[in-house]
Amino acid sequence: MSPVVLARAQGLFNLLGGAWPLLHLRSFEALFGPKHDRWLQQTVGLLLVLNGWAQLRAPATPAGMDVARRVGRGTALSLLAIDLVHVPAGRIAPTYLLDAAAEACWLAAWRTTRSDDDRPARP
Repeated sequence: MSPVVLARAQGLFNLLGGAWPLLHLRSFEALFGPKHDRWLQQTVGLLLVLNGWAQLRAPATPAGMDVARRVGRGTALSLLAIDLVHVPAGRIAPTYLLDAAAEACWLAAWRTTRSDDDRPARP
């Protein structure tokens, strides 16, 4: 998959995933469980919306895709870590393992693309 397609796909995923609890908390909580600190859910939602927007708007240039890659990998790794720590501890619903699977897929997809930093230097 090209980095541009991957950046746009993950950007849309992050934007929609972040907007969901902001626009319809009731349906979000029906799947992922009730939230005690709604301000925290709103904060995470807004950050995901902004990360997704950054990926969607990243220029289709090597430098732009390096930014989209860093945002995408950082977001996926952060969410995956939270899911894998807090689901077993019982602090968040087991349905967050669905998100963990999605985040692992984004990380695997980014692994198939190369950044300028990954390429060997020319002599």
